[in-house]
Amino acid sequence: MKNQKVRSSLLLFLTAFIWGVAFVAQSVGMDYVQPFTFNCSRSLLGGIFLIPCAFLLDRISPERRKAREELKALSPQEQKKRRNQLLAGGLACGVIMTVASNLQQFGIAQTTVGKAGFITAMYIVLVPIFGLFLKKKCSGTVWIGVLFAVAGLYFLCMTDGFSIQTGDALVFLCALAFTIHIMVIDHFTVLVDGVRMSCIQFLTCGVLSGICMLLVEQPQITNILAAWQPILYAGIMSCGVGYTLQIIGQRGMNPTVASLIMSLESVVSVLAGAVLLGQMMSGREIMGCVLMFVAIVLAQLPGRSKKGE
Repeated sequence: MKNQKVRSSLLLFLTAFIWGVAFVAQSVGMDYVQPFTFNCSRSLLGGIFLIPCAFLLDRISPERRKAREELKALSPQEQKKRRNQLLAGGLACGVIMTVASNLQQFGIAQTTVGKAGFITAMYIVLVPIFGLFLKKKCSGTVWIGVLFAVAGLYFLCMTDGFSIQTGDALVFLCALAFTIHIMVIDHFTVLVDGVRMSCIQFLTCGVLSGICMLLVEQPQITNILAAWQPILYAGIMSCGVGYTLQIIGQRGMNPTVASLIMSLESVVSVLAGAVLLGQMMSGREIMGCVLMFVAIVLAQLPGRSKKGE
């Protein structure tokens, strides 16, 4: 069990790293295409990428082969139930992701990146609050870690005065949507295959974003091709790989601890900006990074409440 949690933590950290670097790709991509077009392209690419991955993993993973054999051994009624659960989980996650990702895109266009980063990362506070209604307990160290994470994100992202504007409200709604997304994944990940659910959620997000794209935007194939590099990274790495690692890594993990680890994407985004875009960190941002790492360490200390895990 302990090795499983270490493995899950590493997978979620890798997820945070991929997502952090994706902020650079997202920023560059938006120079060429509009929000719905970007999200449609990256989501469809991520979903298509996962189709052969699912079949490949079925062949090389002993655990997945065993799970498939166990599924085949079930009664037809139970197999149908599992398929319905997979479809329901994928569609639910896809709808929520469509709302969250596009709220974030439009919100960023109307507020500062610092505010958007801080408000979006509020899901690390919202997850345990939502979890209380689902009877998911957290130990004192996790709650202290949440406080350190919030303080760290403040120093890391908030570089100017805080005021409520339209963009801020949109990004806060995005944080609410991502909170629900984490809780939905926590429910379905123990019931269905994570890779297949991830594939369905991205195809759903791509189709829904594509419908919105055709209704309110004027997509140009030349602009999409011009943004092929950021779309490729955001589609295959951020969507196809990152969100799948999230689903696999969240299996058996306390969703509050999972959200704390994934919130390291804010730290990685600052580091990626410094390395790839030459944006150097200030002393305030370095302090935020330190506080974030303290939060992660606190969340992983032994002696946490077993009821919430």
